[in-house]
Amino acid sequence: MSSYSVGSGFRKFKSAWKAYVVQSVVAGLTTLLILLFLTLEHAVVIAALGASAFIVFGRPFDITARPQNLIGGHLVGFAVGSLCAAVPHLTPVTTIGCYALSVGCSIFLMAVLNMQHPPAAGTALGMSIRGCSEEALVAVLTITLVLSVVHFVLKPRLHNLF
Repeated sequence: MSSYSVGSGFRKFKSAWKAYVVQSVVAGLTTLLILLFLTLEHAVVIAALGASAFIVFGRPFDITARPQNLIGGHLVGFAVGSLCAAVPHLTPVTTIGCYALSVGCSIFLMAVLNMQHPPAAGTALGMSIRGCSEEALVAVLTITLVLSVVHFVLKPRLHNLF
């Protein structure tokens, strides 16, 4: 059983409330900056953005927040999802199977390549649904590069929030 409780989270918040507020605002502003350059056509890949921002700004010192994990994980997800989208979806079962395969294979490859970034499994799923496109690749690269640069610049001032 975990030793974490709601009370312990609130105590940490009380002692470091400024970090919680500042890092949440920075995450929101970074997301706004990214969204200004993307369109809703990229919604399938943008969906993973919120989870990536949560990791990068909520747990900036975790292995999954490292730029190589963020960028590499999403590129793995993009590639695996794009490959799964290319498989002929002849029946609803093969379609759903390809979607599930994209998630499983992306997790496997991220772990083997030491590029773990959980939201990137969402990128794999999104790409397997949407299909590969140059615009989607630009969206993935934009999201991951902006988050990585902001993380790199601000990391000395960031704190793990939980």
